[in-house]
Amino acid sequence: MTLFYFLDIIGIIAFAISGSLMAMRKKMDPFGVFIIAFATAVGGGTLRDVLIGAQPVFWMKNTDVIYFIVASYFIAIIFRKKLKYLNKSLFLFDSIGLGLYTIMGTEIGLNANFHPIIIISIATMSASFGGVIRDILCNEIPVIFRKEIYATACVLGSIVFLILHNFNVNNAVIYVSTTFLIIAIRLVAVKFKLSLPTFYTKE
Repeated sequence: MTLFYFLDIIGIIAFAISGSLMAMRKKMDPFGVFIIAFATAVGGGTLRDVLIGAQPVFWMKNTDVIYFIVASYFIAIIFRKKLKYLNKSLFLFDSIGLGLYTIMGTEIGLNANFHPIIIISIATMSASFGGVIRDILCNEIPVIFRKEIYATACVLGSIVFLILHNFNVNNAVIYVSTTFLIIAIRLVAVKFKLSLPTFYTKE
C-alpha cells in the first residue's frame, strides 16, 4: 500500500464520517444517513475524475472504496453517543477530509501535467464538492459559499504543495505538511473567527 493510497482512503473515511454525522444531526433514517455519507465521500473525487476524463470514476474501478464508506457509516452510527459534541466532530472530520482530498487532487493534476492554475482548481473542487453535496442534501447553505474560510484553505494548501514539489521535496513530507497546513488554517480560522468579507449591505 502506497502512502498516496493510504491518505486517499483516510480522506474517504473522514468525509464518510462527516456526512454521517451531518445526516444524523438532521435526524435522517439509516438509509438517508448512508446516502449522505456516500455522496460526501465520493462527490469531490467523482467531479475530479469527470473533469480530467478518467473513466470509469475511481470508486467504480476500486470497490474497496465502497467497503470503507460502509465501514465508516457503521462506525459513525455505533459511536454516535460517544460523539457528544457532533458539531465539533463534524468540523474535525470535515477538515481532515478537506486536507487529504486537496493533496489528492493536486497530485493527480500534477501527474496529468496540467497548468498550475488548473491543478489548484481541480484540487479545490475535489476537496470541497463532497461537502457542497452534503450540505445541499441536508438543506444547509454550503460552507464554501459562506464567510467561513474553506475553499481558501484548499487553494493555499495546493499552492504550498506545488511550491514544495518544485523544490523537489520528498513526497511524504509534502503530503503530511500540506495536509496539516490546511487543517491548521481551518482550526485557526474558526478559533479566531477569521473569515472572508461579504458583500452584504443593509438596505
